[in-house]
Amino acid sequence: MLFSHILGQEHIKNHLTQSASSGRIPHAQLFVGPEGSGTLITAIAYAQYILCQNQDGENTGENTACNLKFDKIAHPDLHFVYPTVTTDEVKAKPKSIDFIVDWRKFILDQPYGGLFDWYEILGVKNKQGEIRVDDAQEILKSLALKSYEGGYKIMIVWMADKLNTAASNKLLKLLEEPPEKTIFLLITENEEDIIQTIRSRCQILHFNGLSQSVIAEALVAQEQVEEKLAMKLAHQAQGNFNKALHLLHDDSEEHPFEEWFVTWVRAAFQAKKDASAIHDLITWSEKIAALGRESQKKFLDFCIEIFRQALMLNYEAPSLVYFEPKVPKFQLAKFAPFVNGNNIGEIYEEISQAMYHIERNGNAKIILTDLSIKLTRLIHKK
Repeated sequence: MLFSHILGQEHIKNHLTQSASSGRIPHAQLFVGPEGSGTLITAIAYAQYILCQNQDGENTGENTACNLKFDKIAHPDLHFVYPTVTTDEVKAKPKSIDFIVDWRKFILDQPYGGLFDWYEILGVKNKQGEIRVDDAQEILKSLALKSYEGGYKIMIVWMADKLNTAASNKLLKLLEEPPEKTIFLLITENEEDIIQTIRSRCQILHFNGLSQSVIAEALVAQEQVEEKLAMKLAHQAQGNFNKALHLLHDDSEEHPFEEWFVTWVRAAFQAKKDASAIHDLITWSEKIAALGRESQKKFLDFCIEIFRQALMLNYEAPSLVYFEPKVPKFQLAKFAPFVNGNNIGEIYEEISQAMYHIERNGNAKIILTDLSIKLTRLIHKK
């Protein structure tokens, strides 16, 4: 994994290579960044730089055999932990090692892929991914052994905010008394969801979303996209290269979300003068409740963002608006006046609460129906 292939993040890449070259390597680091910013591939490139003892700020050099192992993400001293679920093949106590073949393919095929992309590969359905105590036990076993090549052992924990309580406690003990020549690289999009005691033992590096120019240049160079289209996609991607690729190939997981959102707000708007619209809201709730929980949460997160976009347009900040509706007869400019300072806070709070209860395995149909009825009042609040 060449550092030159990682988009942007120059200051972080320089910091990591310089600290490694000087031998000042913290035993635990936390990479915090939004989806599509390159946290995972930067961690892998950093691990390669350390394990292969590369120099001059790039993963090339005399240790060709070591670098070739990283081409297949198969170095014996590089270990991974990531969220998993039970599947038809792994029916109980799933661990990261059970999905290592899929994981390596995921990294090679989608180096900027997000959590939802990984869940689609796993086929989560109505389950929720997490890192369990069985994974923590595997970490203990892996790191108790001597390194294969006599140097460091590196453990990358992807989406560390998905550690459950038992796994967090075991990891905390390892961070407090780490095995010799062991490095932990934790990655998250949600820093606050990691317990404070773990965060306090890590050196934290914050990744920014990628600039529009960086994303556009990458689309032109890697995907042969025409420059004008590349700039448009980069604007819509909002710093997320993974989203830019999904938009380009028209395979975004958000593709049906817009239609569901429009159906929802139209029914909520009509309910004030037509009581039969409540039936439409109940039908809508049943449809969304039939999705997997991860899809429900991602859809509600999408709804929050569209409400935010409408607010920006209502408050005359068009430069911050990137959403371009595709549903017939739905115009953001006509919807925007119904999203204002008097209702946006409550709308955000109600959707966030719905996400919270869904994540904790509440009855999705009841949660979404309750949210829909509340929206009928909030959407008319002036």
